[in-house]
Amino acid sequence: MTWSPDSWRSRPATQQAQYPDEGAVRAVVEQIRRLPPLVTSWEVEALRGELAKAARGESFVLQGGDCAESFDDCSPEPVAAKLKILMQMSLVLVHAARKPVVRIGRIAGQYAKPRSADHETRGDVTLPAYRGDLVNQDGFTPEERTPDPVLMLRGYERAALTLNFIRALTDGGFADLHHPEYWDLSFAKGSPHAESYERIVESIRDSVNFVASVANVDTHLMRRVDVYTSHEGLALPYEEAATRVVPRRPGHYNLSTHLPWIGMRTAQLDGAHVEFHRGLRNPLGIKVGAAMTSDWLARLLDVLDPDNEPGRITLIHRMGAAHVTKKLPELLGAVAKLGRQVLWICDPMHGNTETTPGGIKTRHFDNILSELEQSFTVHRDHGSELGGVHFEMTGEDVTECIGGARGLTEGDLERAYKSRVDPRLNYEQALEMAMKIAQHLRKRPNR
Repeated sequence: MTWSPDSWRSRPATQQAQYPDEGAVRAVVEQIRRLPPLVTSWEVEALRGELAKAARGESFVLQGGDCAESFDDCSPEPVAAKLKILMQMSLVLVHAARKPVVRIGRIAGQYAKPRSADHETRGDVTLPAYRGDLVNQDGFTPEERTPDPVLMLRGYERAALTLNFIRALTDGGFADLHHPEYWDLSFAKGSPHAESYERIVESIRDSVNFVASVANVDTHLMRRVDVYTSHEGLALPYEEAATRVVPRRPGHYNLSTHLPWIGMRTAQLDGAHVEFHRGLRNPLGIKVGAAMTSDWLARLLDVLDPDNEPGRITLIHRMGAAHVTKKLPELLGAVAKLGRQVLWICDPMHGNTETTPGGIKTRHFDNILSELEQSFTVHRDHGSELGGVHFEMTGEDVTECIGGARGLTEGDLERAYKSRVDPRLNYEQALEMAMKIAQHLRKRPNR
């Protein structure tokens, strides 16, 4: 079937901003088209290769970052904090799995979010819903909530600044494994797992020092890591603007990110998002919720990956702790029966969102952990490979999710609740979650 970067416009498009001036949208799209790309095709192809390895059990994927990035957080401290927790979690997983870890940030582009309703009402006032900084602002006035296409340009610029800083950090020694002061385990003091966590970190330090001294590994190799980017391919005019043809490679690449994904709310087979993403050369993520059926998933794979290419599809299941053992086995069986080469990742965040009696959205650490543990078991029992994890998290000391070693409660949520959309694991909870995952990875036989 004929495809072009704008062929999605002939399909039903959900979760899109209603701009008052389509001419202004076209003008912004043309400006972005003329700007340098944010990532390169060879980086995209390198990630595809890494994801294919993970699907074969040769590596493990850690994908994490903000629920919805804020333009205000495009500054050194928040970006460095996100990178730090991604590095530390990945090192724990490398040590446990005894295999490489592919690091993918929800970063440098996760500026748009799907919403359950197009409008929000407060008292007698109804305004468009806040859809992320790429679309409008979260203040509750008509001016702030009216979608502004110039924000797409601002988002592209901030993504470029964020990526530039990440590359400078990773090239400049930020990921140096010889710095024990980067590890803060104070959150675990007094918990039953405190000694276990300390042993893990001490073992990692010893391993790094051993390799560096005995194997005479070049210091630069011990300091530098690769970090890929990902975001939900939601705002289609923005994604279209960043889609390019590159020299000496066939097809089109979305060069705003390495790994775009399609959410459950936009995975309609005849919809604009599936139409847009099917023509990209990027590897693709597909969120798979409890409502996903075997037939729906099979048809999505036929459309998005007709040639069954290794590394092309990553299925990110997000069932919820109460549903994963009921829903996941059927999908695992269906994909296996089709002979599909896919990477399975568990997102234990989105299916476990709840609202407190006070109206605050939160997630409980124990439910997140429960879905993860159940997912490992289901994959093992069905001869499948859980090849990665996907978290909404931050490197900051926020209080948005309940539980963890410090035992955050509903009363703690208002102390430092900063997310504009969904709750994230804070630094301590994210690192603790990595320690928990490590216990499962140690039990798995290496291939």
